[in-house]
Parts: sequence; structure tokens; C-alpha cells
Amino acid sequence: MSSRISRVFSDLRKKGELGLVTYVTAGDPNLSRSADILKTLDQAGADVLEVGVPFSDPLADGPVIQRASERALASGTTLTQTLELIKRVRAVVQAPIVVFSYANPILRIGLESFAANASEAGVDGVLVLDLPIEEAGTFRHTLVEAGIDPIFLLSPTTTDLRIRQAAELGRGFLYGISRLGVTGARSEMATGVRGMVRRIRSVTSLPIAVGFGLSHPKHLQEIGKCADAAVVGSALVELIAQQADSEDLTTVIEDFIAWLKGGKGEGMDGS
Repeated sequence: MSSRISRVFSDLRKKGELGLVTYVTAGDPNLSRSADILKTLDQAGADVLEVGVPFSDPLADGPVIQRASERALASGTTLTQTLELIKRVRAVVQAPIVVFSYANPILRIGLESFAANASEAGVDGVLVLDLPIEEAGTFRHTLVEAGIDPIFLLSPTTTDLRIRQAAELGRGFLYGISRLGVTGARSEMATGVRGMVRRIRSVTSLPIAVGFGLSHPKHLQEIGKCADAAVVGSALVELIAQQADSEDLTTVIEDFIAWLKGGKGEGMDGS
């Protein structure tokens, strides 16, 4: 039986459309507003929703997402509460939901307990940012048994061997990062994205989503020439930070997604 993630990417391929994957941190600015944000992103047309688990030492995250984690942790958000948030919105959110986490919060709960709770909450995929591919066998088996897609991260310097391993273990899609370093919106696209995607495509038919630094419709247009989906995180998280106390937060998010997907509405960069 195909997963919700696989069905979304299959539909996108049939329509010849680039998917939009959005990232937000659970509990930023608080759990109640996080629920509204996820519902809004789904209604605005995001194809996959990534939900980050706040973590005290997010080594792969740039300052924007680090601050989001700090705000979420200050509001008391945990992995368990993140899963409860997803469970709360699952009935009204159509898009697949992928949990982004570091290994420690999952290990604290226990992998089997986490997988069972995530499945019950309606999680479709899980990506553990600091899990070495060589140690991912048990993680993959446990998630697949729970009906959840394990998703793996690939970078421009990932070896061909590790790309093959990720392709063999992964389900749903593979996440290629467009540059080395930490997350964060950039004005210019990284070079070498097409080469990385070409290397991944040579060993797998899994959909490929590309992220790290995407913040403008022109970035999505470039990604659409080679990949199946674009991931937008830091630019969205920064927007949430700016509008956290505003009654217009959900409207601003809707406008941002419309702008990203089709260049409609007023540009976030004043264009």
C-alpha cells in the first residue's frame, strides 16, 4: 500500500508540477498558533508539511531556526507535545506530515514508543537530522513496521555509496540539501544543485526534494528544472517570528505561499 507521501508525489508528477514542502518549528510561537499555522499551510497549498521538534543544540540549523527552537522550548514544547499537536490537526490537514528531529529526543522516548506514538498521531514520515546512514537499519525497520516513511538527508558531498544506501533505506522522498553549512534563507541559489540531483536520480526513482536557502519564486523555478519539490523553511520561520503577535499571521502566511507558488500577490522582498 502506498503512503500518503508517495501518493502526493505521484499526483504531482502526473500533473507535471513542482511540489512545495514547508518547514515550521512546533511550538513557535506557541502550540496553539502552531496548529493554526499548519492548517493554514495546508489550505494555502503546501504539498508536504515538515514539523520540526525543538531541540536545545540544533547543530544543522541556522540562527533563524535556532531562535524558533529557543522560543518553542521556552513555551515548554517537547517531542511528545509535537506529536500531540500533529494528532490534533491531522483530521483537518490533507497534506502529509513529516517530523524533523534530532536523535536525542527520540532516543529519550525510545524508538519503538516513538514510532507507535507517531503512527497514532498520523505522522507520515520522519527525518532524523543527525542519524548516520550506517546506523539507520533499526530506525528504518521500526518506522516501516509502524507505517511511517523513513526519509534521509543528502548533501552535495555525499558519496555515491551513501546515496545508494539512502535510496535503498528511504521511502516517500529523499531530501537533498543545496549547500553545505546551516539552514538559512539566501538571495542566490547554490551552484551544483543540478549535479547533486543528477547523481541521486542515477540510483533511484524516489522523488527528490531540495532545500536549504530557498526563499523566492525564482528559487523554486530553478529547483523545478531538476527536482520534484522545493523545501522552504527559514524564510517561513522568519515570517512567523515577525508576525507572531499579529492577528494577520495566517493571512500573511497564505500570501507568502501564493507568492512562492506562482509569484502572485505582493512579493515578500518588496517585488
